[in-house]
Amino acid sequence: MTYAYTGTMRAQPGRRDDVIKLLLRDQSPLSEIGCRSYLVGTNDEHPDLIYVSEVWDSKQAHDDSLQLPSVKAAIAEAMPLLTGEFNGHEFTVAGGLGS
Repeated sequence: MTYAYTGTMRAQPGRRDDVIKLLLRDQSPLSEIGCRSYLVGTNDEHPDLIYVSEVWDSKQAHDDSLQLPSVKAAIAEAMPLLTGEFNGHEFTVAGGLGS
């Protein structure tokens, strides 16, 4: 079954674009281990909020991605730029366009 995760994180004031650059820096290893979609977005009404949506072949593929050196480095660099406010939901995809 396809695994999906969607969530938000709040950047320190004025640091949103810096965090986004880190999140988007090198995504090629993700597709190699089962990432079908990785989207990072913003909302002008909430200027420090960052939205992330991911679709994976499996939860294990997602978990494995967190062990990649490039992902670990991006997380380590991003953490000081974030407030610590995170919100996320994971789910099994039942179907839909792009599933």
